[in-house]
Order: sequence, then structure tokens, then C-alpha cells
Amino acid sequence: MGAFERYLSVWVGLCIVVGIALGQAVPGVFAVIAAAEVARVNLVVAALIWLMIIPMLLKIDFGALGSVRQHWKGVGVTVFVNWAVKPFSMAVLGTLFLGWLFAPLLPANEIQSYIAGLILLAAAPCTAMVFVWSNLCGGDPTYTLSQVALNDVLMVFLFAPLVALLLGVASVTVPWATLLLSVALYIVAPVIAAQVIRRAVLKGGGRPSLDRLLAILGPISLGALLVTLVLLFGFQGEQIVAQPFVIALIAVPILIQVYLNAGIAYSLSRRLGVAWCVAAPAALIGASNFFELAVAAAISLFGLHSGAALATVVGVLVEVPVMLSVVAIVRRTRPWYERRAA
Repeated sequence: MGAFERYLSVWVGLCIVVGIALGQAVPGVFAVIAAAEVARVNLVVAALIWLMIIPMLLKIDFGALGSVRQHWKGVGVTVFVNWAVKPFSMAVLGTLFLGWLFAPLLPANEIQSYIAGLILLAAAPCTAMVFVWSNLCGGDPTYTLSQVALNDVLMVFLFAPLVALLLGVASVTVPWATLLLSVALYIVAPVIAAQVIRRAVLKGGGRPSLDRLLAILGPISLGALLVTLVLLFGFQGEQIVAQPFVIALIAVPILIQVYLNAGIAYSLSRRLGVAWCVAAPAALIGASNFFELAVAAAISLFGLHSGAALATVVGVLVEVPVMLSVVAIVRRTRPWYERRAA
């Protein structure tokens, strides 16, 4: 890793501070950017995510996607954690912390709404940002793409029943526009664009030209990540300043849930003999969330100013810093992981 990547956590911390400060200093600017959305998908953030994930997608040779079959155990681990563990563990953690331990410190009329927001967050596996985390830890890009695509398909069928089961809501209105537009913007369009660029570059200059292009795009990708972080914290700067204590309390079960599910996916992969290049992104996919879908679902079910909507927003705020820490953990534990394989 270069100097910039090694100190990424420092730049992230600075971006959080800058984002909150700018959100307070020039709220009108952030309001205009926040308004540039379709079906709760912010188009500016979508463009930045393109800059983040296209360099990772350029590494994928579609001819090698068939090799993912040999990583079926890694696929199984991630599906199990995402759909059989994460929503239920979040329901338990939310009830334990917000419904019991922190209950005297929270508004009594919002506690169940906060818990509902956490469940919505956990029931939606991440779609786009996992490409960034997988790239930072050196994960297998073909496995990552295949697993994300599989989660997108499963989400269509499992999101509403899981939410209905855990929230006791008879009818869950899935924000289909948000779900479908996000998949189109974050998966389908970038994959097509990346493959067109990859083929053109390989045809024109071969593998050396592709490597040079990836070297140029690498810093741009990380820069887009940092700008995204400034925007996300700028959008929510007012809420952070207005109720920091409530946000901190809501963040506790989210943090525990991220490390718990990443740990389950990582340890299960090790026990099953999954290659580290698959186990690392498996842990990251198992821990991260599709916050656009969660926020849209919370607003449609409970309202814009509900506790559920706030809880999903807290998930947005902790996503990048926490997932970077998971990336650091799986990178540093690679020798320990591979001793088992050996």
C-alpha cells in the first residue's frame, strides 16, 4: 500500500470533521446536492460511487467468472450470514441495547422505531461499497461481483418477508424504485461501462496499458470515497450536532453487529478452508449494509422524521469508518488465517 492508503483512516477522520463543519457552515449547498435524487438515490453520490467501483470492476475478466464455482463455500457462508444471521442478530442487539440497557436515556415513544430502523438496515445487504472494501483488502473481484449479484436477486424475494417477520408488520411496502434504480446504477451500468473500457484498453495496448490505467484510477477511486464521506456527513451535520448522544447510543448495536457478523463470516470461512482472497470479501459483504434501501424503506413505513429513519441514517454515518477498520483487521490477520489453510 502507498502512503496515501496507509493513512486512509486519518483522511477519513478529517473528512468526517470537514463534512460536519461544512454541513453547518453552508447548509444550503448541501441541501441542493441532497435534493439531486431520484427514488431516494442521490445522483451525485451515485456518480462518486461510479468513480470508486469502476477501477475495481476493470480488474474483472468475465471469462473467469466460471471459476467462482470453486468458491461455493464462500458464497454459502455469505448467504448464510446475510440472510439467516444478520437481521436476527440485529433484532436481538437492538432490543438488548436500545430496548433495555439504554432505554432510560432515550425518548420512550421512539425506542421501538429506532429498533425497527436497525432491523431495516440489517435486512439489506450492501450493493456497491463492498467493491471498495474488497479492493482495499485484496479480495477476489470475480467472487465479489458474483456474491453482490446473488444478494441483489435474493433481496427481491427476501427483504419484505424478513422485515415483515421481524417487525410484525402485516404488509411491507418495498421501495421498488429505490431497489431497482440502485441495482441499475451501482451494478449493471458500471459493469457494462467497465467491460467496454477494459476491452478497448486491452485491444489497444494489452495488459500493460490496463495496468497503467488502473494505477492512474486508484487514487481517483479513493479520492471519490473521501468526497462521498464529506457529503454524507455534511447531509446529516445538523442532526449530528442536534442530538449527538442519541446517535452515539444508536451506533452501539450497529458497531457490535458489524464486527459480530464479519467475525462469523471470517471464522466460518477459515473453518471450511475457504481461500483468504474469498474469505476477506465474504466477511466484508456479511457486515455491510445497503443503506439507501434501508433509509427509503424506513421513510415509507414510518415517516421522514421517525426514529426508524434516524436509525438508518446512523448506519450511513458509521458505515465507512467501521468498514475500514474491518478491512484493516482482515488484512492484518491474513497470516493467522492462512496458517489454518496450510
